[in-house]
Amino acid sequence: MPRLVSKIVYSSRFEKNFSRLPSRIQQLALKKDKLFRKNLFHSSLKTHKLGGKFEGTWAYSINKDFRVHFYFLSDSVVAYVNVGTHEIYKK
Repeated sequence: MPRLVSKIVYSSRFEKNFSRLPSRIQQLALKKDKLFRKNLFHSSLKTHKLGGKFEGTWAYSINKDFRVHFYFLSDSVVAYVNVGTHEIYKK
């Protein structure tokens, strides 16, 4: 059974970095976001837990290079922390 997301909260970092993405990546990210809202564990998203200093947070793939970093506020509410390449994990 798909796990639905009822609400997404956006950090200012996410909003700033999303606006800096190439437009084709922005469009793909919006498509992936729609899929994420319907089934956050859809196989094409490759949703996974992060470890180390990011333990307790998650990520999903926009494509092979770009990721959305997020965490759960509740079972159906998610906070988007950041978006970008793997470089987002170095900040």
